[in-house]
Amino acid sequence: MKNKSIMIQGTASSVGKSIITAALCRIFMEDGYKVAPFKSQNMALNSYITEEGLEMGRAQVVQAEACGQKPSVLMNPILLKPTTDKKCQVILNGKVYGNLSAMEYHNFKPKLKDVVKEAYEKLSSLNDIVVIEGAGSPAEINLRENDLVNMGMAEIADSSVILVGDIDRGGVFASIYGTIMLLSEEERSRVKGVIINKFRGDVEILKPGIEMLENLINIPVLGVIPYTDIKIEDEDSLAERFRKSSSSNGIINVEILYLPHVSNFTDFNVFETQDDVNLRYVMRGESIGNPDILIIPGSKNTIEDLIYIRNSGLEEQIYRLHRDGKLIVGICGGYQMLGKKIKDPYGTESSIKEINGIGLLDTETIFEIEKTTTQVEAEIIYSNGIFKDLKYKDIVGYEIHMGQTKLGSKVKPFTKIRKRLNEEVEIYDGAINKEGNVFGTYIHGIFDNINFTREILNKIRISKGLNQIQSNVNSFKEFKENEYKKLAKLVRENIDMDKVYEILNGY
Repeated sequence: MKNKSIMIQGTASSVGKSIITAALCRIFMEDGYKVAPFKSQNMALNSYITEEGLEMGRAQVVQAEACGQKPSVLMNPILLKPTTDKKCQVILNGKVYGNLSAMEYHNFKPKLKDVVKEAYEKLSSLNDIVVIEGAGSPAEINLRENDLVNMGMAEIADSSVILVGDIDRGGVFASIYGTIMLLSEEERSRVKGVIINKFRGDVEILKPGIEMLENLINIPVLGVIPYTDIKIEDEDSLAERFRKSSSSNGIINVEILYLPHVSNFTDFNVFETQDDVNLRYVMRGESIGNPDILIIPGSKNTIEDLIYIRNSGLEEQIYRLHRDGKLIVGICGGYQMLGKKIKDPYGTESSIKEINGIGLLDTETIFEIEKTTTQVEAEIIYSNGIFKDLKYKDIVGYEIHMGQTKLGSKVKPFTKIRKRLNEEVEIYDGAINKEGNVFGTYIHGIFDNINFTREILNKIRISKGLNQIQSNVNSFKEFKENEYKKLAKLVRENIDMDKVYEILNGY
C-alpha cells in the first residue's frame, strides 16, 4: 500500500464527514487492517477522557470504537472548546493550554504545525491506515494560510482526499463544484473522489447530474449514500435529531434543556435505545413540558447558561416540576446550577465572580484553575425512593470539570468513587436531596450504565401502574457495536470500495 492515509473533507460542516470517516475505519478493520482515525483540530463541546486522563474530541472516540481501538489523544491533538462567541479553551495533546480569542488562536496556529505533525506521524507508525477527517470546508479561502485541518493537513500527511457533499440540504452539485474550483491547482490534484451523502429517493434520477458533474470537475463520484437513521453519535450539536422527539409513543417522557453552551450531550443517547422513552430536547424559545425526568446537562459556560435558564423563564418551570415531585437531574455543569451558589474567583469562566444557583440542592461550587479529567469507577450509595434498589450498584464514567462542589447538611452524596485513573480512591461524588427527587453528579456517561438507567425507568413505570420491562439492549456498548456494523454495510454497499483502495494505493 503506497499511502497509509486517506482524508475525508466536506463541502461544509455537518455534511457527514465524521460518520463517513467512522464507516471507512470500520470497513478497513473488517478487511483486516489496523486502522486509526485522526483529526488534527476539532472544535466541539463534546469531549471524552482517555484512560490516561487526557481530553479529546468525542467524534474521534466514536471513530476509534468503530475500528476497535482505544481512544488516544494522538487521534485529536488539538481540541477547541468554545466558551463564548469569540473565545475558546484550547486543549493541546489532551491538556488545557489556555483560553484564546479567535485572533489570538489564528496567530498561534503556525506554532501548532509541529504538534499536529508529531501526533500524526506517531499514530501513522502504529497503524496500517489512518483515516483523516477535515473540518468545515477546504474552500474557506480566508483561512487557507496556516491551515492545519484541511488541505494543510493533507499536505502534512501527503494524503489523497475524498470530498463529501450533503444532498439533503440542497445544492449539492453547486457546492461540490464550487469547492473544487476554489482550491488551488495543487490542492485540486489531491481530490481523487467525491461522495454524495444523505440521498432520499431513486438514485437513477440522480445519475445524469452525476455524469455532468464528473465531466465538469474531472473527478469520479465514488457513490451515493442513502439517508439513514443509524444511531451513531453526531459531531455537530445542531444535528437535526435534537429538534425532534426520539419517539412518538414513549410512556416515559425525558426532557433535556438544550443550553447555549451545552456539552457532552452524548450522555443521553442511551435513552434512544429504550422503546418506552420519549426523549425531547427543550430548544431555545420552547417551554418545558410535563416530563417524568428533566435533565440539565453539562455546559462549557455554566454561569452564562444559568443566566439563560433564569432569563428565559425555565427556572420557574423547573420549580414547578420540583413541586410536582418530578425527578430533576443535573450532570456536571447542570449539577453545579442546581446548587445554591456558584463562585468564580479566578475568572475561569466569566467576569461574574458569584451567582446564586437554582437552589434545589444544598451545595456550593467554586471554580478552580485546574481541570479534573479522569475516568472513574463508582458505586451508588443512596438507597431511598426511586433509588431504593440501586445501592451498591456499580457504575463507570468520566469527569471533566473545573469546579469543586461542597455539600451542605440538607443533601447526601450520591455515589462513592472507588477508582480514578486506575488508582484506588475513596471519594464521594454528587448530591441528592432528602426527598430523593433532585440529584446531581460529575460523572458523565452515568446513563450508559444500562442497569442503572433501566432501574430508574422501571420505578417510573411502577408509579404509572405499569409492569417493569427489561432493556431491549444488553449494554450500550453492544448497541453501538451493532450500529457500526450497520453503518459499514450501508457505506460498503453504496460506494466503490475498489476505487477507494486504488486511491490508497496511489493510482
